[in-house]
Amino acid sequence: MNRLLRRFLPILLGAAALGIGLVACGPAKKSVYPPTLSIQQLTVLSNSQWRLTLRIQNNSYGEVDFKSLEGQLQIGTLAPIRLHGDFERDIPGLAGDVVLIDVLPTTAMSQTLQATAGKGSASALAYHIKGVTRAKPEQEKLARDFDFDGNGWISPVPGIPDTWR
Repeated sequence: MNRLLRRFLPILLGAAALGIGLVACGPAKKSVYPPTLSIQQLTVLSNSQWRLTLRIQNNSYGEVDFKSLEGQLQIGTLAPIRLHGDFERDIPGLAGDVVLIDVLPTTAMSQTLQATAGKGSASALAYHIKGVTRAKPEQEKLARDFDFDGNGWISPVPGIPDTWR
């Protein structure tokens, strides 16, 4: 038995070392998580459109190349409107960046927003955004869709007309 152990022990140790070496060869796969989107700023333009400054928070450990988004914006309980935008944003892991998206609000949305304008920062409007964003994580070859779903509040910015944050 001792002779058998001496003969196969070097082979077993060599196989174990080879296995450990092969595991260490490849790069560590970084975890990829869906992003968080929120409205950083809303500005009413002279043509009555809204310019949304949307913040994309990359919740992944690696860089993600965000390419587009398709979704809906709902103010309070009003009917939602379409959000759509094409862009190129390489966002490092656990960091954020902004994109500008112009939308055409409904009349009811515009009236609701204007009703809060005179109240200053003492008033706030609830919003809900949801949809999908197309993005390519750094260790993947192809872009794929990530769902987003978020709630927040916007209030008029004191001293800056037609702007909510």
